[in-house]
Amino acid sequence: MKDPRLLRLFSYEDEVNNMKYKAEIGYVTLGLCATNSYFIRGIDEAGNPTDEVIFVDPADRGDLLYSKLAGKGLLVKAILLTHGHFDHIWGVDDLVKAAGGVPVYAPLAEERMLSNPDDNLSADYGRPCTVKVDSWLQDGEEIILCGHRIRCIHTPGHTEGSMCYYFEDADILFSGDTLFEESVGRTDFPTGSSSQLIRSIREKLLLLPDDTVVYPGHGDLTSIGHERRYNPFVC
Repeated sequence: MKDPRLLRLFSYEDEVNNMKYKAEIGYVTLGLCATNSYFIRGIDEAGNPTDEVIFVDPADRGDLLYSKLAGKGLLVKAILLTHGHFDHIWGVDDLVKAAGGVPVYAPLAEERMLSNPDDNLSADYGRPCTVKVDSWLQDGEEIILCGHRIRCIHTPGHTEGSMCYYFEDADILFSGDTLFEESVGRTDFPTGSSSQLIRSIREKLLLLPDDTVVYPGHGDLTSIGHERRYNPFVC
């Protein structure tokens, strides 16, 4: 297996597809399902980037992800999970161990899925997996990690406990498998619901500012404004 590449590290001044980035973010796409795993650099009181990072949905090869980040002088300080499916959690344990026991944050409503290999589908793919979570998060809760204020948005539909994370200071959203570029997440897995998914997006995510950059669990980046206008499932 070739090492996955940590792809471009976006900076404050970069613009891609007319979207302005307000935080330093890196990502790698890896695993059976081509899952996007992200890291976002922390900020100090003046808004300058630090060497601390938050990792979102380590899909696989957590030890390798850690070594690649460490090679760039970056230290993993926290892990955020958007939901409990295997392709978003296979790298958690190795990343936690490599980073010296960093805390894992996850939606409270995903507790059963994260603790059951049958529910999170990892058993079906021959690598049964569970995750030990340090902090369970609830809808509307705000947390501060590595200097970022993060709003936790419960968006049931893809799974009953799916959660998106809105970084208010950077106006970015990690949407997991809830919202994609001009598409939405699957709802044919256990605890999924198409009606809940559409309601979650329309009543919660589309209320965010148009310029909010969306980092989905699969596929390309998008924005809330783009999805409000062009996503056939919710517009």
